[in-house]
Amino acid sequence: MEMHNPPLRAGNSPVPAGMLATVVTCLETRDREARPEGELPPGLRLQPLKGGDLSLYRALYDAVGADWLWVSRLFMGDDALRAHLDHPATQAQMLVDGQTPIGLVELDFASPSDCEVVYFGLVASATGRRLGPALMAKVLDLAWARPVERVWLHTCHLDHPAALSFYRRMGFSPFATYVEVLPDPRLKSLLPREAAPHVPLIEG
Repeated sequence: MEMHNPPLRAGNSPVPAGMLATVVTCLETRDREARPEGELPPGLRLQPLKGGDLSLYRALYDAVGADWLWVSRLFMGDDALRAHLDHPATQAQMLVDGQTPIGLVELDFASPSDCEVVYFGLVASATGRRLGPALMAKVLDLAWARPVERVWLHTCHLDHPAALSFYRRMGFSPFATYVEVLPDPRLKSLLPREAAPHVPLIEG
């Protein structure tokens, strides 16, 4: 099928077919005393994930992130991901309800002065239970347990539509934006084609 791109205004750039473009917003907090209210209900706990938990990590990563097109770990081979999870700077945890994993968080302490919350999310069946603030409180406890000066994270318009406002309510303030262009993982057979139906699938 012949493709016809619309005329672009000054400052606009075309996105090639098969690629995704998203506006990323970075947010930070430097306030060690600010902690979201709430505690995890009885029976819920955080449990570390290491390289030996690779299959569990991948399954939970997909369960939490597929509809929001989480992609970074999809492009990592098993050896690279296993080494990443075992690295001292990485702290990956799953939120467990009884014996069932329902959430994933991943912290990066590669910078001595910073903690990056790389991933934070719940499976769809766990949303609506007001677990987000309590889980973020636990994440901040883990982050501030290290001698860091700042905790930061990022979100984008491919994410849950309430993500940006949620992070702001949790005490994070925007400090930067940028545009990211990346291959659509649905066209690389890394995610089902029906994943993230709110994001158009444009093939060449």
